Amino acid sequence: MRVLVTGATGYVGSRLVPALLAEGHDVVVAARDLDALARFAWADDVERRWCDVEDTVSVHLAVRNIDAVIYLVHSMGAGEFLKRDREAAGYVADACEYAGVDRIVYLSGLVPPGRLSDHLRSRHEVEEILLGSTVPSTVLRAAMVIGAGSTSFELMRRVSERLPVTPVPAWMQRDIQPVAVEDVVHLLVRSLEGEPRNRAYDVGGDEVLTYRELLDRFAALAGLERPQVVLPLAPGRLVGEAVALLSGVPRSTVLALVHSLAHDMVCQEDDVRRELAPGHRFLSVDDAILRSLAGQTQATEVFGDVQGQATSDPAWVGTTR
Repeated sequence: MRVLVTGATGYVGSRLVPALLAEGHDVVVAARDLDALARFAWADDVERRWCDVEDTVSVHLAVRNIDAVIYLVHSMGAGEFLKRDREAAGYVADACEYAGVDRIVYLSGLVPPGRLSDHLRSRHEVEEILLGSTVPSTVLRAAMVIGAGSTSFELMRRVSERLPVTPVPAWMQRDIQPVAVEDVVHLLVRSLEGEPRNRAYDVGGDEVLTYRELLDRFAALAGLERPQVVLPLAPGRLVGEAVALLSGVPRSTVLALVHSLAHDMVCQEDDVRRELAPGHRFLSVDDAILRSLAGQTQATEVFGDVQGQATSDPAWVGTTR
């Protein structure tokens, strides 16, 4: 199958491309900066096409002669990102309809009940646009993705390593169902098989934990002693600013993620296990964390460990100890 990957320079995309190549797919990578692709181990094994998802002409050119589009683009809270993400999704849906693309696969976030943060609302709006097009779209809704290089994982790592105690805002005492990046990549690849589907699937690992339990689990596996202190009065924006300053991760990204921590991020159904991954064994939380702590594993190479780090990852990825 001829597969176009947008967002291939991002965390999940950079690890998905080698998995697609290993499955024998003909991979086309769309990017605004084609020179930036040179840092990836798979750069010479894919076709490169210039594409800015905010430019409708470039999107139409990028999806020509493509069987499937895997859409991994998220603005993550920079400027008017809700509007930009809606418009970009509309351009992609329209271009895929015109070009006769067989299917679209989109990685979204879980949709908890109640009022959504802007970050979660944007992802939900994008999936509604794609599911409403005439091109069958498979949407995978994941909570926290565990893996070295995942923004959520790196924030957890840096806060745990750099503070002698772990502060937990009272409003953050929620449940979460994390999933390993290995499993996310597996499901994205499996979404290309069989008849195209037009629906969303909740995606999570086998275990539901509270955020406090997850932080405790990480600290223990990383060999850290980090007592927790519950903060009864800690506004979300103040927490986000503090975490951004402490971690060195881009501020807009941190603020978007922190505001999402006020929700329970738990799967409402598990159809994905039966329909997309029958017999697949999901990685346990402990195994996912341990492999993510292993350091450099050539994670973006075909024979690397997708849970670990890659030389192409941003400078803020990895241990600070």
